[in-house]
Amino acid sequence: MHRFRGSPALSPFRLEKLLAALRLQVPAITRVYAEFTHFVDGALTLPDREVLDQLLDYGPRKFVSHQLTLIGQSQVEAQGTPTGAPLFLAIPRPGTISPWSSKATDIARNCGLHRVRRIERGIAYYLEFERSLSERELAALKPLLHDRMTETVLEPGDDPALLFRQAQPTPLTTVDVLNGGRDALAGANLALGLALSDDEIDYLQESFLRLERNPTDVELMMFAQANSEHCRHKIFNADWIIGGQPQAYSLFAMIRHTHERHPADVLSAYSDNAAVMTGFPAGRFFPDASDRQYRYHPEDVHILMKVETHNHPTAISPFPGAATGAGGEIRDEGATGRGAKPKAGLCGFSVSHLRIPHFIQPWEEDDYGKPERIVSALDIMLEGPLGAAAFNNEFGRPNLAGYFRTFEQDGPDGQRRGYHKPIMIAGGLGNVREPHVHKAALPPGTAIVALGGPAMLIGLGGGAASSMAAGSSQEDLDFASVQRGNPEMQRRVQEVIDQCVALGADNPILSIHDVGAGGLSNAAPEIIHGAKRGGRFELREIPSADPGMSPTQIWCNEAQERYVLAIASAGLTNFKALCEREHCPYAVIGVATEESQLTLHDEQFANQPVNLPMNVLFGKPPKMVRNVERVAHPPRQRDVTSPAIALPEAVAWVLSFPAVADKSFLITIGDRTVTGLVCRDQMVGPWQVPVSDVAVTVTSFDVYTGEAMAIGERTPLAVWNAPASGRMAVGEALTNIAAARIEKLGDVKLSANWMAAAGHPGEDAGLFDTVQAVGLDLCPALGVAIPVGKDSLSMKTVWEERGERRSVVAPLSLIVSAFAPVQDVRRTLTPRLRTDRGDTDLLLIDLGCGKNRLGGSTLAQVYPRDDAETPDVDAPETLKAFFTVIQELNAAGRLLAYHDRSDGGLLATLAEMMFAGGCGVTVLLDDLGEELLPALFTEELGAVVQMRTAERSTVLACLAAAGLGECSHLIGTLNPHDRLILCHAGEVAFAADRVELRRLWSETSYQMQALRDDPDCAHEAFASACDPSDPGLQVSLTFDPAADVAAPYIANGERPRIAVLREQGVNGQIEMAAAFDRAGFAAVDIHTSDLIAGRATLAGFQGIVACGGFSYGDVLGAGE
Repeated sequence: MHRFRGSPALSPFRLEKLLAALRLQVPAITRVYAEFTHFVDGALTLPDREVLDQLLDYGPRKFVSHQLTLIGQSQVEAQGTPTGAPLFLAIPRPGTISPWSSKATDIARNCGLHRVRRIERGIAYYLEFERSLSERELAALKPLLHDRMTETVLEPGDDPALLFRQAQPTPLTTVDVLNGGRDALAGANLALGLALSDDEIDYLQESFLRLERNPTDVELMMFAQANSEHCRHKIFNADWIIGGQPQAYSLFAMIRHTHERHPADVLSAYSDNAAVMTGFPAGRFFPDASDRQYRYHPEDVHILMKVETHNHPTAISPFPGAATGAGGEIRDEGATGRGAKPKAGLCGFSVSHLRIPHFIQPWEEDDYGKPERIVSALDIMLEGPLGAAAFNNEFGRPNLAGYFRTFEQDGPDGQRRGYHKPIMIAGGLGNVREPHVHKAALPPGTAIVALGGPAMLIGLGGGAASSMAAGSSQEDLDFASVQRGNPEMQRRVQEVIDQCVALGADNPILSIHDVGAGGLSNAAPEIIHGAKRGGRFELREIPSADPGMSPTQIWCNEAQERYVLAIASAGLTNFKALCEREHCPYAVIGVATEESQLTLHDEQFANQPVNLPMNVLFGKPPKMVRNVERVAHPPRQRDVTSPAIALPEAVAWVLSFPAVADKSFLITIGDRTVTGLVCRDQMVGPWQVPVSDVAVTVTSFDVYTGEAMAIGERTPLAVWNAPASGRMAVGEALTNIAAARIEKLGDVKLSANWMAAAGHPGEDAGLFDTVQAVGLDLCPALGVAIPVGKDSLSMKTVWEERGERRSVVAPLSLIVSAFAPVQDVRRTLTPRLRTDRGDTDLLLIDLGCGKNRLGGSTLAQVYPRDDAETPDVDAPETLKAFFTVIQELNAAGRLLAYHDRSDGGLLATLAEMMFAGGCGVTVLLDDLGEELLPALFTEELGAVVQMRTAERSTVLACLAAAGLGECSHLIGTLNPHDRLILCHAGEVAFAADRVELRRLWSETSYQMQALRDDPDCAHEAFASACDPSDPGLQVSLTFDPAADVAAPYIANGERPRIAVLREQGVNGQIEMAAAFDRAGFAAVDIHTSDLIAGRATLAGFQGIVACGGFSYGDVLGAGE
């Protein structure tokens, strides 16, 4: 083994944060320094070492001189590196191969270093102390220096060569049901964290007694994952009895009812990894397989949609939890039909109060505590969004929409409500070709292929763990169920899928499923079961990064970036060639069989870890029956606003409340332009203010049609009125997506993600009533279908603290994501107030029709109160009319700006429009009611629009014709003072400078950025946002965009050929090729593997362009 020292592992401000964290554990620590260390396994020659010296010379050398002062000059050699031995060395867990290692080793071999068997990397930590530390103190530091799921920490004297030692395979075990009976299964259920119900234990006992043999641990784990609440949705399919009365519908039946009533334009619903709706004809742009030249292919481009949650892993370990949540949803999109292409993402978080150090807000002062096993809301929001953004960025998908909510408050029954178990939601839209919308039949003998990364001992039992209330499983099992992400690998897999899809009728993929909860033990049976086949699998054909894994661990782990594909026999050779071209690992792990039997053979131990009839695995244990009662809450009162609430304080508190405040810290971490197809992201106007209502992408580079998505959620209302919260979530999603140019309301399709603490008193009945309100009543009345969704029904956190049992129950939570085809992406409305269109007016369309209810509002959270009536969708026809008239006015060009009313009420709506427009507003509130606070802070549905004064009568006439005349109010105009001026009852009730309000609105984001990022940079960004002299982005073209600048250089004959060069991990080649194609070139797809293998040369090209992305995941400093 050879060892190479590397560059500093942490930047200066991250070192300072680490030092602060270490001092919390051991105050005697005075200095810390961290440095990468590389370990190379292989018999190296001197030239090999010289090449490795260059390859491993990467990273931020400029930080060295600053960082070394942290450890004291006495430990620094003349060339500026530490001389003492590191106190701790964090390395990948021995016996495993890290994703970093796989990519670094590939780079070395591609550079001709064939003697290199493997490269691994660790981090050496050098620490100084005021005194000697005890063993206990040293042990307390280790958890801060490594990820205990994938790494270990060595101390001085430990040999890092153990990195390259391979463990011996571990055999399976059996559970003695024949002799131990039900008790043996119950013991295995607890020990393995299977989360089996009593009925399922009985079912398994009967099944194996009938088979006259004992089950293996592999079979039990596989059954538990395939039949977990997470995978089978048993509560949503259950029979219901409420208050002694049997109910006619299951929850799922009520959701399906929306599609049964309104199936138009839905091509696939409830049967695949994502739903599909009709899109537009356009020219899909991709390289032809015959000559690799990029061309437009006119065809119907259909739209897929999916939204997932990853709540449990994010509560345990936020960065990887959120990263793999985003990655898993991306895989769902790619695994739709016979292969599809993810296009744009959304991401959202619900957590309890942040309690930012030195910035704790008045409504956050009552700290109820939390269990040790989960991280704080603050840590979730510091780390989780980074994980989701990192995965999207490296994969190459723009994240364009989202939401962020904090909520923690006592309910009417005294139970603490909040999101100690968070919601982490990941979704998106993509495109699928017409012939590939549905999966194909699998003839017997069809090859079953595992595509993507290797099996790793991570994410074991995630499906079952996600189905438990936080605190009801063992802590080690909780942590073991969290996966780790490798987005660069997923990029490679997607490239293989894209190449297969480009073959059209010759696509070798007959069916495809992503590997998610339950790992291969769920995905492999699922792909054959869906085709009514059995399967014969070989355990040791599954690629593995850990030779010591047991059969259960190999078959059931949830290592990410993997898919299971059924490949047509005639296309298998071509499929293998595509995988090799993309450097994408694959393995044929089995075949589909006529016999409905699932067998898994282990050549290592010459046995069968699995040998089950398919009807045992996918049989029907007794159907769940939910026999529950409704819990009555005190009747809601009409809103009584306390005179003790001062308006200036209310404005300040509401604007700084996280659900209302600036979300920049969640958005600027993401790439919002990759693909070249983004038309509307979160940032609006010259000052790039994150206030957009909707995300919009264009279908392809040659059309103006596109796709839109938006989110709606009103979860705080559910504590007092669960059905109203569901209706309002649908309403908010629709008022958000209305900003896009959509032909009609029926074109909008919804995803419904349901979260609840099933089993908690009143929550089951509340869930039923809310699903009924949305599925049987509201959506059918609106003419809108819900073809896709998901549930997570263990939203309760329980723990012991000082001998007292505590619990936090999340509100019943419906997150609605709306998707729609867009007629013209150029007509998307934004909240930016226009100051360049002459005299204009502001108009409030109040869908609450003057009720001004405050229950569950931001105002009711910053001034805790539970006596107010909640907003609701009282008249679906009014909401429907609103959507229709907004589209009509938009199509006619009569609206200059649009912003829905939501969190923070009218006050927040107007403030955000001012921020985006960089102007002042004068508002007259007399028409909105006698009480000022309800008028300003109610969160009833509605919107504010800006229109030209000259078109006022036309707009009002359109609204009146739609039946909205009485709820439409002229409320104000722009003013030249750059101030918000609120007038009521003939007086100025409130006035403040726009910059002062912006400071209030943006400070929460600044505080989060200062904790998470370089605090100096965060301060500069905050100062810039609050600078009244900032002119914003100004476009000044130095050329005529209509001119063909390439024309003089291009002859009228054949287009000049340009090689669009890419390497594994690159994600920007399509947009690059489209740009060159637009400029008159013939763009040709060239992978570096083509050049290395001799399949292509650069001869015959007039130019070469290297594309952007994350080549090799930026391992070894790609791009430096």
